[in-house]
Parts: sequence; C-alpha cells; structure tokens
Amino acid sequence: MRPHATTILGVKRDDQIALAGDGQVTIGDVVLKQGARKIRTLYDGQVLAGFAGAVADALTLFAKFETQLGAWDGNLRRSAVELTKEWRSDRFLRRLEAQLIVADGESILLLSGEGDVIEPDDGIVAIGAGAPYATAAAKALVRHTGLSARDVVLRAMEITAEICIFTNEYLTIETVGAVETDETDSVDELLLEPAKETTTSSLPESGTSGKEEGA
Repeated sequence: MRPHATTILGVKRDDQIALAGDGQVTIGDVVLKQGARKIRTLYDGQVLAGFAGAVADALTLFAKFETQLGAWDGNLRRSAVELTKEWRSDRFLRRLEAQLIVADGESILLLSGEGDVIEPDDGIVAIGAGAPYATAAAKALVRHTGLSARDVVLRAMEITAEICIFTNEYLTIETVGAVETDETDSVDELLLEPAKETTTSSLPESGTSGKEEGA
C-alpha cells in the first residue's frame, strides 16, 4: 500500500494515549484543504480513531469499526480483529485504501486491509507519508523529556510539518486516559511556537468529496 499524503501519530505514555493528525488534503501536487479533521472519537469518547486514506473509505471503516465496538461492548482488541477480518475478506471492503490507528485508555493499534493488527512495543505508531519523521521525533521526545503523551504528539507533529511536504501544522489532537497533572518539563519549557491546533474530532464537512486524499 502506498503512503497516503498525511500524517497521523499516536503515543501511549503512562496512563494517557494521544492521537494527532494534520489537516492537509492534497490531490496530486495541489493542496486542496488546510484544516481537514482526520481524528474521531468513538464509543462515547472512550475510543479514538485516526485515518490515512480517502475520506469516503475512512468513513466506511469508521462506521464498521463502531458497529464492532457496540457488538463487543467496547473491547478494542476484539473489535479491531473482527474489523480487520471483515476488511480483508469482504470483496468490497478490501478495495478500500486507508489505514487506521485506534486507541482506548489501555492500548493503541494500527489496522490495515492487509490483515494487520499491530500494537507497537514502545507505544508509538504513525501512518501516512510523514510517519517515519513523526515516529522518530516522538521516540526522541519520549526518551529525553518528561512530556505527556499529548505534548509529545504536538511537538513531534510540529517537527514533521517542517520536514514533510504532505503534512501541515493545522493539528487535531485527542486524548484518552489520565489527565496530565505533572507540569515538570512542560511544553512551554521547550520554547517552541504553538501549532495551529484544533480540538474538534469530527471528520471533514459532509460536502467534502469522497475522492479527496486526506491521506
């Protein structure tokens, strides 16, 4: 599967999991939209999901995944496995071009139509064209700072946006798990300019074409 022109980053640290996505939508070499939202909350805010791929494909997969969450009482792992089985075996679904990162308060998983259900060893996972840069930046921040998961994804995505032409600084960030209480080594101490962050987690407006590559 080719890399989609976006970046989604997930980080698990201590009892918090954060998911961040940039807002850039490109068609070919043209930037069509700056503020698309590629992170969504599911199951009454207990589960996060982010996508790299065509918007219509992602909407279809989100709907399928939410159905599985309801069928398995919010069990993330079981729901992810069942979605991936259906995604890989269904003649229609296996044509969908997207990758997903899903997370609850305990786990973070990468899902693909090739049958992958992967939980990273170190709690850091990224998809999209900027994934290598975001992963490297997040690993360095986790190893060498005391930042929370939310602050790690924010700063790692800022770095990625400086390197990857398919990633911008209009970020959507969502978290599940414990709320940060320790301000030691806070983001402000890094003396970096804040990203253009949004906090809403809905997908692009209904008028957005399903053929967009938000990915």
